[in-house]
Amino acid sequence: MALLEINGLVKVFGGLRAVDAVTFHVEQGEILGLIGPNGSGKTTIFNCISNFFPITAGDVLFKGKSIKGLKTHKICHLGIVRTFQVVKPLARMTVLDNVTASAFCRVNSLKEAKDEAYKALDFCNLSSEKDKLAKSMPIGGRKRLEIARALATKPELLLLDETAAGLNPSELDEAIELIQRIRDTGITILIVEHIMKVIMTISDRIHAINFGQTIAEGTPQEVANNPAVIEAYLGEEYAQG
Repeated sequence: MALLEINGLVKVFGGLRAVDAVTFHVEQGEILGLIGPNGSGKTTIFNCISNFFPITAGDVLFKGKSIKGLKTHKICHLGIVRTFQVVKPLARMTVLDNVTASAFCRVNSLKEAKDEAYKALDFCNLSSEKDKLAKSMPIGGRKRLEIARALATKPELLLLDETAAGLNPSELDEAIELIQRIRDTGITILIVEHIMKVIMTISDRIHAINFGQTIAEGTPQEVANNPAVIEAYLGEEYAQG
């Protein structure tokens, strides 16, 4: 049984069918990359999984049970947590307090929450930044803070939405290493990412969509060589022999 199953997912906004009968699954312990052009429905799928948007049709199963219609905080308590394209930390709070607030998802005391926050910050190489105001962090630091906040909730499934966007080359390498270390702890990852160096390096499988519909799925090499993916998204330079 897959950890996450997306079955015939449909999301309609007025007359726009943003997600059109998409079906895929995520196996426990793997990294599944979700790719496609801007506006293809990737983030909408994340929003449907976490019930930021109600699903028009289809279903989302976690550990074999439907989570369709559950409140977002209930989905988080089940073990699914997501990051956002545009990171919005609690700007006037410290880095430590941001992560501590997230840890209350699992614990009831301030001491326990801070203990979990310190662990998450250490894991994300942010311990030295703990007393800084979140609003003072550069984009690379804010991206790692977003991940630390997510990890503090102790997820089983982590949805990463463009974690590498805006990073410089050295920060990209650090992001790849961090995502791989997260998976090594046993956390399953579904990632939306436009930077092909990241998605092709870390993904076990890739699911590609365009105009809200699936166009390909397979290993990174299979997807990179798929004519529909090359035409819609990657371009010839990503075709591999």
